[in-house]
Amino acid sequence: MKRLLYLLALSLVLAACDHIADDDRLIYVKPASVKRTVLIEDFTGQRCVNCPKATEVIHQLEEQYPDGVIAVGIHSGPFARSMTGTRYALGTDEGDEYYSHWRLDRQPVGMVNRLRVSDYTEWTAIVHEQVQLTAPLSIAVSAEIDPTTRQLTMHTSMMGTDGQVQGNLQLWLVEDSIEAFQYLPDNTVNREYIHNHVLRCAINGTWGEPLTLAEGEQKEVGHQLALKEAWNADNLRVVAFVYNDQGVLQAAQAKAALIEIETE
Repeated sequence: MKRLLYLLALSLVLAACDHIADDDRLIYVKPASVKRTVLIEDFTGQRCVNCPKATEVIHQLEEQYPDGVIAVGIHSGPFARSMTGTRYALGTDEGDEYYSHWRLDRQPVGMVNRLRVSDYTEWTAIVHEQVQLTAPLSIAVSAEIDPTTRQLTMHTSMMGTDGQVQGNLQLWLVEDSIEAFQYLPDNTVNREYIHNHVLRCAINGTWGEPLTLAEGEQKEVGHQLALKEAWNADNLRVVAFVYNDQGVLQAAQAKAALIEIETE
């Protein structure tokens, strides 16, 4: 009799378990939303007399949004070349390709989150609008330089936070505190002008690499780059961003840290 009662009780428990809805067993927790970091692509050149005005707007925006704005100066087009057509040291093949791809015909000019081509006088309003938005993914990037081999090693971590992300991951190397000449708005030349956030190269190709990221999914990628002798390892940063046809979805940056070499 006791055995019969035990089996009956067990069957009732099992029957009750069978009626638990799937939604009650596993509760999905949506990832926390993340603020959008805004990317400004500043197409500039050393012979562009008004380009320092765009640089000043960027400086003001960086002060206003210290963690919300990343700027990259892309020296390209005719103002990045000498009168004989020779490209200055701050120009790059990638910069000229971007200049041609976006069909630019003037400088200073740029894009905020690749929404559209815009003049620097419009950047403040566009940035203010964009920093209010959330991003569909988070990005974290780290970078280290071996001072002996001048090898740059990078790690980029991403997580989808809102829906599926389909686009490209782009990694750029930028350099700060470069002393080189610059034409000024009064048509004089400052030969000790300090250029910041200068695009040095596209680390993972001119247009980056394809990326698909589901909500809640995490991905990590690594890259390496041999640094050119002309680049100052103390002043390098890595800029990472994900973009698609709708624009830049999220951006991040990290200063490249020099690895300390232990000596006996």
